[in-house]
Amino acid sequence: MAEEPQKPASAEEVVAVPAENPPSEAEAENIEAEKAQSGVEDKISQSVSFKEETNVVGDLPEAQKKALDELKKLVQEALNNHELTAPKPEPEKKKPAAEKKEEVEVTEGKKEAEVIEEKKEVEVTEEKKEIEVTEEKKEAEVIEEKKEVEVTEEKKEIEVTEEKKEAEVKEEKKEGEVTEEKKEVEVTEEKKEVEVTEGKKEVEVIEEKKETEVTEEKKEVEVEVREEKKESEVKEEEKGREVVPEEVEIWGIPLLGDERSDVILLKFLRARDFKVKEALNMIRNTVRWRKEFGIEGLVEEDLGSDWEKVVFKDGYDKEGHPVYYNVFGEFEDKELYSKTFLDEEKRNKFIRWRIQSLEKSVRSLDFSPNGISTIVQVNDLKNSPGLGKRELRQATNQALQLLQDNYPEFVAKQIFINVPWWYLAFSRMISPFFTQRTKSKFVFAGPSKSADTLFRYIAPELVPVQYGGLSREAEQEFTSAYPVTEFTIKPATKHSVEFPVSEKSHLVWEIRVVGWDVSYGAEFVPSAEDGYTVIVHKSRKIAPADETVLTNGFKIGEPGKIVLTIDNQTSKKKKLLYRSKTKPIAE
Repeated sequence: MAEEPQKPASAEEVVAVPAENPPSEAEAENIEAEKAQSGVEDKISQSVSFKEETNVVGDLPEAQKKALDELKKLVQEALNNHELTAPKPEPEKKKPAAEKKEEVEVTEGKKEAEVIEEKKEVEVTEEKKEIEVTEEKKEAEVIEEKKEVEVTEEKKEIEVTEEKKEAEVKEEKKEGEVTEEKKEVEVTEEKKEVEVTEGKKEVEVIEEKKETEVTEEKKEVEVEVREEKKESEVKEEEKGREVVPEEVEIWGIPLLGDERSDVILLKFLRARDFKVKEALNMIRNTVRWRKEFGIEGLVEEDLGSDWEKVVFKDGYDKEGHPVYYNVFGEFEDKELYSKTFLDEEKRNKFIRWRIQSLEKSVRSLDFSPNGISTIVQVNDLKNSPGLGKRELRQATNQALQLLQDNYPEFVAKQIFINVPWWYLAFSRMISPFFTQRTKSKFVFAGPSKSADTLFRYIAPELVPVQYGGLSREAEQEFTSAYPVTEFTIKPATKHSVEFPVSEKSHLVWEIRVVGWDVSYGAEFVPSAEDGYTVIVHKSRKIAPADETVLTNGFKIGEPGKIVLTIDNQTSKKKKLLYRSKTKPIAE
């Protein structure tokens, strides 16, 4: 018969036995003190429950869908323009007031000089125009004078001709009438020729003006044609250029491309309350920071193993989130504290290791819409150096700022355990600096409530043994595949657990009472009336310093049951954890 987990005892099999003796006066006082302490811890552990939103785009509210679509368009534009990987513009350095004044004066002087030069250019242009007009006028006057001279000469010739004609008329009276008629005809013809000549000159002047106007129009047309050609060439060049968007990935996933990209963008939107421009700016800053910090190379870097006990992963919560533990008490070791915080170089190395650890964790997540893309962090404040250690505080604040700015919405729950009294005051002091969304992820628990608080979110078989669970590093009889049964034992009561057995087998069980300080025993009771009870584990009181987890086994050759008895004579509630399995007996 193969091994199989033993089913938890049914309600009928669990028997609570009242204590034989009532608590003493001293125990009663302890009960009152415990109530007072638990009242403080109840205040610490109060928290508004946070529920993760969906990453399935179809299930988002319309306003969030619209914001996501708008952000995707802006991201695409930024990728097309290569804006995301462009170096951050350096801020202009402030210059002394004296230099600013000199620059202003020089600038004003330049402006005045430019104005004067412009005025001079205008004046020169006007003078040129006036000179051209004057020259044109002079040319016109010369042409008119020439015309007048020609007319005057013609008139003189006409007068001379008329005088000669008059003399001839006197001499030749007879022929005078005929000659005069001829002369009048000639004069008329000459006048007509003069008029024709003047008309031709006027036509030539008009034609010259027209030619000038045509030439200017041609020049304007040529300029327009050149500009149109330039514009068309520029347009052709722009068309010829192919827009090659830059490729940007975060956590191994492209910013745009598939449904996983939507999950990434939604994280930035939620971190900025769905303010699209602010989310885009956060993305831009994160991409630049990752490039400047050298994240891709950091992932492969060997930074040693000094802090493996400070931050480690162990199991999953009940919803499937990977769980990471931050153990601040490890820095109580003076040697480790010096290695980590003694100088700036050591602090920077620790911060790089912390970022490397988180980067690897994030890359292992499932970014599909229905996947698990967040983690649970458990922060153990037991023996924490506290706020008095300036170096620790500085490094912690620096790391938190980097994580908050560049790893948005990756924590589903922040659980603080073993919270000291002073942390309550501190948390109240810093509470106003957190958003309601962030505060809703916080859970606080004092030392006596830490295990119960963890069990609310993480199954006991997956909680490390140092925090009250049954998870251990070395190979054990039981693995996490065997579920654990929980039960709370009231103060001053006994509790029994029974494992019925119907055939020959080897029964193995594992038991733990958180904090123990109770009596525990085990026995086999056969079903036959004439059978004998066998003591498997003699009843004895187990102190907190004793073994945290007990594993027992018994080979059974007849039907019967194994009975475990836990006697809690303290004034405190006790958390009982147990599980069992059967192994076949070789014939």
